[in-house]
Amino acid sequence: MSLTEPTIIGALSPSRAGDFMTCPLLYRFRVVDRLPEPPSPAAVRGTVVHSVLERLYDLPAPGRTVAAALDLLEPQWHRLLEEEPAYAGMFSGEKERAEWLAGARAMLERYFTLEDPTCLEPAERELYVEAVLDSGLMLRGFIDRLDVAPTGEVRVVDYKTGSAPGPAFEAKALFQMKFYALTLWRLHGSVPRLLQLMYLGGEGEVLRYAPDEADLLATERKVQALWAAIERALETGEWRPRPSRLCDWCNYRELCPEFGGTPPPVPERQPGDTVRSTRRTPRAATDEL
Repeated sequence: MSLTEPTIIGALSPSRAGDFMTCPLLYRFRVVDRLPEPPSPAAVRGTVVHSVLERLYDLPAPGRTVAAALDLLEPQWHRLLEEEPAYAGMFSGEKERAEWLAGARAMLERYFTLEDPTCLEPAERELYVEAVLDSGLMLRGFIDRLDVAPTGEVRVVDYKTGSAPGPAFEAKALFQMKFYALTLWRLHGSVPRLLQLMYLGGEGEVLRYAPDEADLLATERKVQALWAAIERALETGEWRPRPSRLCDWCNYRELCPEFGGTPPPVPERQPGDTVRSTRRTPRAATDEL
């Protein structure tokens, strides 16, 4: 790293990097235009489940039971409703709401089949991290859980409320974790020992990966290339749509040229502007695809 602090040229999180890789136009709608999106039941359920798992570790180890986790579910849902009353309108009726809660309960029960929380004492939960690369690009994000062994080895844990991806999509799933590992490496100078994705949907599955410096250098090059592509799009105003099966769940279909829509004019960029999205949205609905 440089001895002097680089000038920050922009900021990127794993979610926004994922948006651009999925579809540059989606990135533009979310980050540049900042268009509102209606709440997704799947995404909001992910937020509630994450909140329960975070607070589960506030309890003494012997008290971290399935029953305790389920007891936390309704209070966390009501807490979220206090912050975002509009979420109450996601459901057409009480039956739909009950089914939604039943799905969240099933995910929490499945979590206990993947690991025993009574044997764990996380070092951090919902940890915000940021690091600035030599180029001036800031990497940042929220890590669900950080475990530190007595020997100092670090495990980065992320909960997913969808099903585990097939082998062809594992690399894409691991990109987010390598992004976090890169951020921690640049922040603290050591490579995390293990990256762990815990899928609470489907049958439940754990995906583990042990990164090394070569992995993270490759991730850094990829992130820099992504940022260069974002900067080109900002300069040229060309945000190309990238059709995929995910288009079926996109909230911006009506504005997309691939579906006969017309995007709004690109907001004028002032000299010296950087793209530094700070918006935190509920867990992406694509987690549950």
